[in-house]
Amino acid sequence: MKKTMAILAFAILACGCASSPNKSVVSKDGEIEREWVEEGITKTAIFARGIGAADQTLENKTQRMATSKNAAIVGAQYNMLSFVKGVSLEGGITVEKAIETDSVLATKIDGIIKGALVVRTNWTPDDGCVVILKLPKQVLKDSGVKIQE
Repeated sequence: MKKTMAILAFAILACGCASSPNKSVVSKDGEIEREWVEEGITKTAIFARGIGAADQTLENKTQRMATSKNAAIVGAQYNMLSFVKGVSLEGGITVEKAIETDSVLATKIDGIIKGALVVRTNWTPDDGCVVILKLPKQVLKDSGVKIQE
């Protein structure tokens, strides 16, 4: 359990922002790219990236890859929340301010982020993982979150 928490903490600390889902974030030699094109919030979607480290004490490669992917998804969701909190709502306030007083909205946002699409998954040679999530803005609108255009 302690190792899992360490991996999760590393993933959260090591997370980058969003990136183009069409470009691999792991180079041909298996290393994570040193430079990433950041997208974050675009006209139609919000992208977020997460990085997860594999527990090298696990003997099974599948377990190392699965735990690093799970950690990367959690990290990407954390980054996605940061982006979503900055979105302006109708009336001129941000999502961050609105969820301070509206627990229903906070729960709704949490569920929306957990439902974001994994659009890219790359593994490194040491079984670490980089994940890119995509959340279409239309999903926010369809759920009743009145975002400002």
